[in-house]
Amino acid sequence: MADYFAEIAELLGKQKVNDTDAKCKEALAAGIAPLDIIQKGLAEGMKSVGDRFQAGELFLPQIMMSAKAMNKAMETLEPLLKGDNSASAGYVISFVQEGDIHDIGNRLVSTMVGANGFTVKVLGTDVPNETVVEEAAKAEADKLLIVGSALMTTSMLGQKDLMRLINEAGIRGKVKCMFGGAPVTNEWIAEIGADGTAENASAAVDMAKKLMC
Repeated sequence: MADYFAEIAELLGKQKVNDTDAKCKEALAAGIAPLDIIQKGLAEGMKSVGDRFQAGELFLPQIMMSAKAMNKAMETLEPLLKGDNSASAGYVISFVQEGDIHDIGNRLVSTMVGANGFTVKVLGTDVPNETVVEEAAKAEADKLLIVGSALMTTSMLGQKDLMRLINEAGIRGKVKCMFGGAPVTNEWIAEIGADGTAENASAAVDMAKKLMC
């Protein structure tokens, strides 16, 4: 049997936009679940791309093309993940921090969390903290998780201010807060008083389940 996951990851790493999507469709036709394609193919491919970027082997234009390939494939796969959320594992507000427009990781996390039974509201990129607090305050949910991401250290600093605003709004007791992104560490999470972080999208799903149990 063809190793669809490795082939998808390789095509993504080579910035093959149409070929990546076509290989995902082949995997679907072979009976592979869309969530597995995302987790074991696209997510692994993007992780490799990120590692190569950090090592200086890839540059921003190549990163953008890989992101384009992932987005096209996700357009094929995401509709197949939509299910019945009547028995939701919890309500998630997902966003990219103000001052940051890098949404690759956040989109993967949002998709995979949603595929694991959570109801997800995606606010998008460059989202002001005040908007996040407003959405959290008006959310009618027994279990509420805020998931924010930041790729840059400058935008990561906004997470500390968000925690302050959440406390000032008097809603800290009803929400859990998980933050991710390249500069985010466990030490940072402890410093700002948040609840957790995760190194990748798969780990983010596990953390979300842990925080919302």
